[in-house]
Formats: sequence, structure tokens, C-alpha cells
Amino acid sequence: MVLLHVLFEHAVGYALLALKEVEEISLLQPQVEESVLNLGKFHNIVRLVAFCPFASSQVALENANAVSEGVVHEDLRLLLETHLPSKKKKVLLGVGDPKIGAAIQEELGYNCQTGGVIAEILRGVRLHFHNLVKGLTDLSACKAQLGLGHSYSRAKVKFNVNRVDNMIIQSISLLDQLDKDINTFSMRVREWYGYHFPELVKIINDNATYCRLAQFIGNRRELNEEKLEKLEELTMDGAKAKAILDASRSSMGMDISAIDLINIESFSSRVVSLSEYRQSLHTYLRSKMSQVAPSLSALIGEAVGARLIAHAGSLTNLAKYPASTVQILGAEKALFRALKTRGNTPKYGLIFHSTFIGRAAAKNKGRISRYLANKCSIASRIDCFSEVPTSVFGEKLREQVEERLSFYETGEIPRKNLDVMKEAMVQAEEAAAEITRKLEKQEKKRLKKEKKRLAALALASSENSSSTPEECEETSEKPKKKKKQKPQEVPQENGMEDPSIPFSKSKKKKSFSKEELMSSDLEETAGSTSLPKRKKSSPKEETVNDPEEAGHRSGSKKKRKFSKEEPVSSGPEEAAGKSSSKKKKKFHKASQED
Repeated sequence: MVLLHVLFEHAVGYALLALKEVEEISLLQPQVEESVLNLGKFHNIVRLVAFCPFASSQVALENANAVSEGVVHEDLRLLLETHLPSKKKKVLLGVGDPKIGAAIQEELGYNCQTGGVIAEILRGVRLHFHNLVKGLTDLSACKAQLGLGHSYSRAKVKFNVNRVDNMIIQSISLLDQLDKDINTFSMRVREWYGYHFPELVKIINDNATYCRLAQFIGNRRELNEEKLEKLEELTMDGAKAKAILDASRSSMGMDISAIDLINIESFSSRVVSLSEYRQSLHTYLRSKMSQVAPSLSALIGEAVGARLIAHAGSLTNLAKYPASTVQILGAEKALFRALKTRGNTPKYGLIFHSTFIGRAAAKNKGRISRYLANKCSIASRIDCFSEVPTSVFGEKLREQVEERLSFYETGEIPRKNLDVMKEAMVQAEEAAAEITRKLEKQEKKRLKKEKKRLAALALASSENSSSTPEECEETSEKPKKKKKQKPQEVPQENGMEDPSIPFSKSKKKKSFSKEELMSSDLEETAGSTSLPKRKKSSPKEETVNDPEEAGHRSGSKKKRKFSKEEPVSSGPEEAAGKSSSKKKKKFHKASQED
């Protein structure tokens, strides 16, 4: 009898279960299907043979990717070879995914079954899995499923940032929507401003230019010769500018109030800003297409290539399509209508917007569309699967389409595809080498900048670390300096003092000594009785000044130099006393002579 085993893939690991000897027909009865929901009855049908847990979340992600792609992972291979019976003909393995079942049957030789009874059993296993495995709780199983789901989705979404085609899909959709909106808004401005200046509609056809002129002109009665230059700049045509000026003088439009003009001008400015944004978006789309699909954009243009990618869903889906599907992509309604009514199928879809089909004759439009779809399919595959995308193949394919057009018109035989592709391969290798060289240079520059930044950070951190002990030393030295400054006011033991202190004080003393001298001169004129009293008031100064008088007679200049360089044992009070006593004696002699 054939033993039925069931393989169950969970976020925590693989589980291999065996069904007890029960007839397959009885398992399909409704009573048995209801017993799947009951844990006790389900244990009577299924037993756990082996459980292989995943070592980490990374291993779980690898196994999930392998199962989704239909590849037998080494962990799954080890589990099946270890716990399944050696006689493979007597084993029937039930799996949920037909892809992995086909891979197991091809690589390991076990007969696999999907659907029917297996789906019901897997439903019960999924419901009671945390009870079948010892040590596994419902909460931990849910957390494992959530974590694996997030990592699996993140791995599927993660692609090269520079080659993501989602931005192209959104950009071309927004571009089409902007075209519709700008057209609608421009018609509204034409109708609104046409009440005031109806002749402008016939002169200017472009929507964006009309909105700029409506914003600039405003009230047509204020338009004069001074604004003619600005009109020429906006219209890019002197004749049109002159016609606008002439029409404004003889216009049949109604007069309009100032507040209505303000509203028209504000709405016109919005339309102008939208048209400018549309141009910038088109530039962005062209740059993005040159990065993602350079060959396709070189073959049929950026706009048509972006519409093909958006309609297919992605560049990968477009690369998987055959040329016949690419040819009618965008004309699905016409195709199904033709199939339903048994009429003629459409010859072209979105590729009709390329210039090649418009340039071909009516009888050759179907031929050139088929040939162009073939080349588009090749270009999309090259862009999708090449490591370094270049526009070389697209340019060569475009040349082939041009040659085919000339062949239809003149009969000139085009080059063979083999020769063209050989030339393209040589040029593509050179272009790829140049691109890789540029990328390497950019990477080197980036590494140099990174090294400089790290070196600057390391230097700054070292300076900060070295400045902290210096600051501690300065804080410890500050109170010491304050303590040293206090005794400087008093003379030291050897009689020497700080030269900066006495000079600053002597100047102040000199200023006071002059005032005293002035008062002494006034007293001397009154009488000489006050002189001995002054001598008694400073007897110490006289005793110190006696040797100084002799030095003063020999040379006052030498005395000054000596006092600046090496101050003799004299404090600030003594220096002030010396200078005052000298001047007093001079004035005393002069008064006696008088």
C-alpha cells in the first residue's frame, strides 16, 4: 500500500507529516472534512514524522525564495532524503505548490501530488501546527510569519536604485495627466479672457504662450508701443507682436473690471507654472529612460518607450513579451472586438506614435510595425538583462529600421542582422569599458572624500581629548596665580618689585604731586612758615632722597633709564616721594631768588 506523506512549509521550518492508513475516498466525506477543525480527531488522521527548524531568519528567507522559485533547497533535500522511506515507489508526497512538487519529482524521484485531499490536510496542519510541534506557541509562530513576510517582501522590492522602472511608470502617467489638465485649463483661460480680447485667440495658437500673453497684457487698453519688445520676446515673432498691438487698438471685446483681471492673471500664472513643470518633468523622464532603458529610448524615443514599460507593468514584463504582443500592446480593445466579430485584427498599438510608422506608406504600415515590434522586443531584453546598459544596440537597431524603410521605398537591400550585431558588440564593449572606468573614478573620488572626512573627524576628536587636560591644568593654575598676585603689592625680601606695578602707580602719584606743588607755591608766596611742617610730615622720604639728589645732579637721563630697567629697593610710595621732593626743592630755590 502506498504511504501518503505531506510536506508543510512554515516560517519556522519544514514539517513532514504522515497520514495513517485511511482510504482517500473516505477523507473526502463532509464528516471527515469537519473533523479537521477538531484537534483530537485530526491527531487520529495525521502524525508528525520530522520537523526541521530554520537556523536563522536569513536561512528562512533563502528557503522561502527557493520554494517560490520552484527550487529544492539543501535543507529540504536533507529532510526528505533522511526521513522518507528508501523505496520511492511506495511513497506519495503531498505538496501545496505544483512548482516545488515538480522539482522534487525531477531531482529526488518521489511521486508528488497536489490539490484534492492534500489541500484539506494542509488546511488542518496550518490550523493546528503550533500544537503539532513541541515548544512552539501560537504567538511565536505568528511573529515568525510576520518577520519572514516583511523580509521576503523587502527582498523582492530591493533592486538597483538607478534602474528602477517604477519612477518611469509614474512619470509618464503624470505627464499624460498634465497634458490633459493643461489643455483643459488653457481652454478655460481662452474662453475667459476672450470676453475682453477675442482677437488674441486667432493670432496665438499655443496654449502656454496664450496664457503668458494674457498674464502680461491684462487690460488691452494699456497696451502700447513700449510693450512691443516684451511681446516679441513672448511670441518669438515680430509680426505676431505687431498684429497683437494692432488688434488691441480696434478690439471688439467688452470692458472688464480690475478684480476680474486679477483673477484671470492669477489663473493664467497657474497654467504657466504647470506648463513649465511639464517641461521639467519631461526632462527628468528623458534622463531616467537613458539610465533604465537606453536602447529602447534610442530606438523609438523616450515617451513611446516609457508608455510601453508602463503598459506592460515593468521592464522585465516587457522583456518577457513576444514581438507579436509588443506590436498590439495598447490596442487590446480592438483586438478582442476583432476576435469577437471575426474581423481584421489591429496592426499596431502604442508603437504607432513612433515616427517610423507615420513615414511609411499605407501599404507598408503593417510590415514596418511588425519589424519595429521585433526590434523593440530585442532592445527591451538587452536593457533588462545587461549589466552595463548602453545605447549602442538601440542606435544600431534604429539604423536597421531606417534601412528597412528605405528598402520598402527604393528597393535597396539592407545589411544582415548578424553583421550589424557584430559591430554593435564591439562598440558596446568599448562603451561598457568607458562607463566602468568612469564609475571607478567616481568611486575613488568618493573614497578619498570619505578618508578626508574620517581624518578630519579623528583630528577633531584628538584635539578635544587633548584640550580637556589642558583646561583642567588651567583651572588648577588660576587660583595659584591669584595667590601670587596678592603679595606683589608688598616689596619682596630682596627689595625688588614687579616693574609694571610701580610705574603705573607712579604716574598716578605724579598727577597728584603736581596738584600738591601748585598748592605749595601758593603757600610759599604767603609765607615760608609752612615749609618746615611739610618736611616733618615726610621725614622718611628725606632720608631716602638724600643719595638720590646726588644722582640727580650727575644726570637725570641716566637715572630714568636705570629706574626703568632695574628698579632699586623702593616701593611705589618711595618713587612718588622722590619725584615730589625734587620738584619741591626746585620751586623753593626759585622762590628764594625772587
